Amino acid sequence: MATALGRPLAGAAVVTITEALGLRADATDAEIAKKLATASPDTFLQLKKSAQEFAARMAELGFKNDADLEKIAADDRASARQREVDRQDWTPRVMAFLVTSGFFSMLAIMVFAVIPEGSREPLYILLGSLGTAWTQIIAYYFGSTAGGQKKSELLAKTGK
Repeated sequence: MATALGRPLAGAAVVTITEALGLRADATDAEIAKKLATASPDTFLQLKKSAQEFAARMAELGFKNDADLEKIAADDRASARQREVDRQDWTPRVMAFLVTSGFFSMLAIMVFAVIPEGSREPLYILLGSLGTAWTQIIAYYFGSTAGGQKKSELLAKTGK
């Protein structure tokens, strides 16, 4: 989950934390929170040590800071965009249109229609999933906030 939602290598960081807490790698957020709430100072010391070891391992692999990781993510997005240009593949555009239509349709239904009590939770899950997918589509087609800010700064420097 952390890998999907977080920055690159976020999942590896969570595995390092769960190991330091003595939990399984697939521990739930609730299990991690409970363990942290009852943790001793020695446990927090072990967590800090694990975080430092993780940072050292990432540095050995060439990941020195967040800028390196962001560059990897940006390069990944750029290669996906280039693939779309090279192949003239309509699939990403069609999927983006369908997800956008579905998200705003579901949002309108949730706002304006009377939803039966038993159907609300699944529809909330569907709306959340569509919202997440829509956010990723916007980031894919229009860039991330960090990338957009850099682009704005470069445009301001060139006077355009």
